[in-house]
Amino acid sequence: MGHIGVSHIDAIRRLGGVEVLAIADTNSKLAAEKAAKYDIPKVYADIDELIANPQIQVIHNCTPNNLHLEVNKKIIESGKHVFSEKPLARSTEETSQLLNLLEKHPNVVAGLNFCYRMNPLIQDAKNRIAAGEIGKPLLVHGSYLQDWLLFDTDYNWRVEADINGESRCVSDIGSHWMDTAQTLIGCKITEVCANIVTAHPTRKKPKTQVETFTINAQVDSEEVPVNTEDYAGVLVKFENGASGVFQCSQISAGRKCFIDIEVDGSLSSLHWQHETSDQMWKGNRNSNNEQIMRNPSLMTAEARKYSYMAAGHPEGWNDAFKNNLQAFYTFIMEGKKIGVDPCDFATFEEGHYIARLTEAIIKSGRERRWVTV
Repeated sequence: MGHIGVSHIDAIRRLGGVEVLAIADTNSKLAAEKAAKYDIPKVYADIDELIANPQIQVIHNCTPNNLHLEVNKKIIESGKHVFSEKPLARSTEETSQLLNLLEKHPNVVAGLNFCYRMNPLIQDAKNRIAAGEIGKPLLVHGSYLQDWLLFDTDYNWRVEADINGESRCVSDIGSHWMDTAQTLIGCKITEVCANIVTAHPTRKKPKTQVETFTINAQVDSEEVPVNTEDYAGVLVKFENGASGVFQCSQISAGRKCFIDIEVDGSLSSLHWQHETSDQMWKGNRNSNNEQIMRNPSLMTAEARKYSYMAAGHPEGWNDAFKNNLQAFYTFIMEGKKIGVDPCDFATFEEGHYIARLTEAIIKSGRERRWVTV
């Protein structure tokens, strides 16, 4: 029930037709405070109590990465639907277990929170590209930059490989960029060549619990070794022949949540940037470039269902998050099945493939070579 758990509650309550019945957290004091604040009727101390409630049909897994496998497995085995935070788990060995388990429970709808793909203009761009508006995609490039781990006094559980997994920056934010890129051009990244950097081989770990995204310079701490990466620069190749490059960083001063992505086609280009998410740039060779403002009246029909505000009223991260859950819950309400019916939200299978890409990038960075996925 930290930052991301509260974000889930906010997004769910904007949907309609879905009721937040209960929350669970091992921190009983925190859980009770959040339940009172958000008027949630039931509070549980662990996942087993939550699962035992027959009224609950869907469970959101907002735990740290080291609990994703255990918690997701329990939810799937219960027959309830699951919406999990990313990454799907800490390794492909763990994500494979979840895919194998889902084969035994085909009626379970399992979604993953790669929310940037659900920005209205990303959905619009996806449809434009699929329709051939920019020609054949040739290049895909961009970045995801943050600064919340810039100093050696910055610390979070994600720094620790045992909790987070062997990759931090790529797994945490590079994964979002890769999912968005694959969504835009409708195919997978199949080869990677990476440079990975750990700028702070040691960090000062607070001796008491601190919140993510806070300044901890004055907190009593101890110096600990760090093996997870702070930065990665990655060359990529796609299965349709397109090439590209992206970089992800958690040590870029001034960058809080800077995401940009551009697809260069044989006719024109499309560029989107998260901090100005209501706008998209279209580059042309033989005519003036265009600045496209999100306008539900002018978007592709498939994307229009994810845009609710009139043009000029900005839609951002919270709205993309809501769109992700809208797609997920609509899929459930319409009785659809993963692997049978198409869906716009990310599936566990897609999460497993992102985990494969992440491991390939780490391997490439260590071995200084191209790696095929």
